[in-house]
Amino acid sequence: MKRTLIRNGRVVTVDPALGDIDDCDILIVGDRIAEVRPAIDADADEVIDARDKIVIPGLVNAHLHTWQTGLRSIGSGWTGPDYHRIVHGNMGTRFLPDDNYVGTLLGALEQLSGGVTTIFDWCHDITSIDYAHRSIDALDEAGIRAVFGHGSAKPNAAPGELPFTHIPHPRERVEALRNGRLSSDDGLVTLAVAILGPQFSIPEVVEHDFRMVRDLGLPSSSHAARRPKDWVSPEGFHIPARLGLLDERHNVVHANYIGDEELKLIVDCGASVTVTANIEVHVHPMDPVSGRLLALGAMPSLGIDSVPLANSDFFNEMRLAMLYQRALDQRVAWRNGAPPPDRLPVPPRQVLEWATIGGARALCMEDRIGSLTPGKKADVVLIDGLALNMFPVHEPTFSTVQQANAANVDTVLVDGVVRKRGGKLVYADALLAQRRDELLRSVSRIIAESGYRSSAIGS
Repeated sequence: MKRTLIRNGRVVTVDPALGDIDDCDILIVGDRIAEVRPAIDADADEVIDARDKIVIPGLVNAHLHTWQTGLRSIGSGWTGPDYHRIVHGNMGTRFLPDDNYVGTLLGALEQLSGGVTTIFDWCHDITSIDYAHRSIDALDEAGIRAVFGHGSAKPNAAPGELPFTHIPHPRERVEALRNGRLSSDDGLVTLAVAILGPQFSIPEVVEHDFRMVRDLGLPSSSHAARRPKDWVSPEGFHIPARLGLLDERHNVVHANYIGDEELKLIVDCGASVTVTANIEVHVHPMDPVSGRLLALGAMPSLGIDSVPLANSDFFNEMRLAMLYQRALDQRVAWRNGAPPPDRLPVPPRQVLEWATIGGARALCMEDRIGSLTPGKKADVVLIDGLALNMFPVHEPTFSTVQQANAANVDTVLVDGVVRKRGGKLVYADALLAQRRDELLRSVSRIIAESGYRSSAIGS
């Protein structure tokens, strides 16, 4: 097995037993971390110089609609209903399997370049198995660790047709993937199911979908981002909880409108919650639930969600989640007449944990990723501490969360394989240029077919 030695970095392990270690080495054997300590004396096939670099675990983006990459920033002026009407009701219906492939590929490469080594690819424009296969082709080609969330499209129903809210998740497609190319839970790309959940489906569909994922032994995820008056199943997550089907293998995304009692139910059942602060602040009047989760003893995970509306830099997502919760906590304290806090809520180390260990837990992968712990997978990120926006680095965690951006990511390893080196993706320049052209042709066709005029909305 290949042996890789990372030398003399400022290592932030996100492992409470190891802590932060200056002038630290990391020995990687094959796809796993073997040692983390200063002055490792070992032969290596490759040595990576980490002087003046901050070394962190690979970031975990726990919620990303990667297929939408080509629609980047098109919805910066949209409301939430605009997004559902324009994307799911129109543009999304015009995607073909190869459109999914090229959007997913460039989106995955972008995440890798920005220090994200694992994504939950929540793919919800699937109308045939070909869409899933082409999306998985892209994830394989990018070399990113990914949980592929098989979703279902949400088009507007034609007269006389059942709306998507009344249609159970297509089990035959999920079984075909589970019995075929994603049969293993140990591969770089693994399978999950992106179900509608109780806010977007009738009770019979809620029960069907939760039972299906239990029968197939798969993790699942659902959106929870509708105002209570719009919930299709007002009982919400009480339905799967009552049936004994809500547990740690389910991930709830957003949860802004969920009341305290139901949020506690979700946490008590062991399910995780992913916060996508950029999107939630953009299009929702209710606050991200980070602080409410902390009060329940739960750790949030973080996601980017939809690139048409959100900034896709995961460092930006960390900062916004941290700063919004700080502002919210201090505002509540001030309104309640409490004295100024002795220390700020949500310290940088805590939000880095959300972006690493929190994401690993949400994806049921904490035993494999999320910290630089010997025995875990070698998903490692080196950040350039000499960059003008980073230098000088006094406290590496502070600098990572407060200052870093995707352009500062120097080196990325996934499963012990270098995917970015010296600030440049390990992906052929000519091929990347070709894929860019393909993406531009793809999305230009989709927008033209949709009849969309950006000047009419949000400009």
